[in-house]
Amino acid sequence: MPSRTSRDVLHNKPSWYLVIKDQSRIGIGECSIIPGLSLDRVNDIETKLDYICREISSGNKLEIEEFNDYPAIKFALETALIDFNFSESPFKINDSNFSNFQDNIKINGLVWMGDIKYMRSQIIEKVNRGFSCIKIKVGALKFESELQLIKEIRRDFTHEDLEIRLDANGAFKINEALEKLERLNEFSIHSIEQPIKKNHWQEMAKLCELSPIPIALDEELIGINLSKAELLDTIKPDYLILKPSLLGGFKECDNWISLAKENGIKWWATSALEGNVGLNAIAQWVYTKNSKLRQGLGTGMLFKNNVNSPLEISADSIYLNESKEWDLNFFYKN
Repeated sequence: MPSRTSRDVLHNKPSWYLVIKDQSRIGIGECSIIPGLSLDRVNDIETKLDYICREISSGNKLEIEEFNDYPAIKFALETALIDFNFSESPFKINDSNFSNFQDNIKINGLVWMGDIKYMRSQIIEKVNRGFSCIKIKVGALKFESELQLIKEIRRDFTHEDLEIRLDANGAFKINEALEKLERLNEFSIHSIEQPIKKNHWQEMAKLCELSPIPIALDEELIGINLSKAELLDTIKPDYLILKPSLLGGFKECDNWISLAKENGIKWWATSALEGNVGLNAIAQWVYTKNSKLRQGLGTGMLFKNNVNSPLEISADSIYLNESKEWDLNFFYKN
């Protein structure tokens, strides 16, 4: 389904699957990018993946750090190797109550941009389905219209009944951001992601200091390797949004989590519109972190041609349905 952000409208999502197998085991990783946001250079991806396949087939050991400039490839390679080495069952990267079909993960409901009528209908649909936390994309429409929408939602649902998160995707102008945050604060907003564009550390730090609404960094984290600690020490955000496909996999996200803990910063994980393969891996990983915050893992339902899987969403939770199976044939007929 076409999905709109403040940057553009997404009509499709390029993805590649890295399959590692022998006579008894198989591991599959998803290399999934968002053109214009992912660091991975689209024209190089198949060449890099072909290289990985040749090296692994030849028995050569690959260092994942070789691919620091290709975070989505790093995520695919890391996931495929963990999956391959963990067990004979594909699509399993750890032993937990989630991966063993015994527990679920609480998630937020994502409201995509559109006209006000469309956004309102999404919110009502999410609440009726059982979501008590929604994330609304803002910044593409007139601010007064978006403000009115949030005002109407708050009129119908108190902050005890419904947690509202906002995601601006960097849409607010620097000189207008604080005023907009102050006006939005009237409506008991949980947090706002990336109110201004990335790479304005001092301006973002000032916003984090003065904003009445807690600020989460999202795009700001992309491409930050050696200066993670410097970024957090400078900006001092309230939250981090961790997207393994955009940040370079689980090891990189674990580094962010360690630094966040040292600095008293909370975090949650969000899928970057991966299909079910990547989404499943992220869900299994994040479950082991025992985060008490709702995760952003509901985006796999956007696709018309996703891989059939046991992943399901019921009310405000994602889980693996033991009565359903993965479609392994998908990886051999495509």
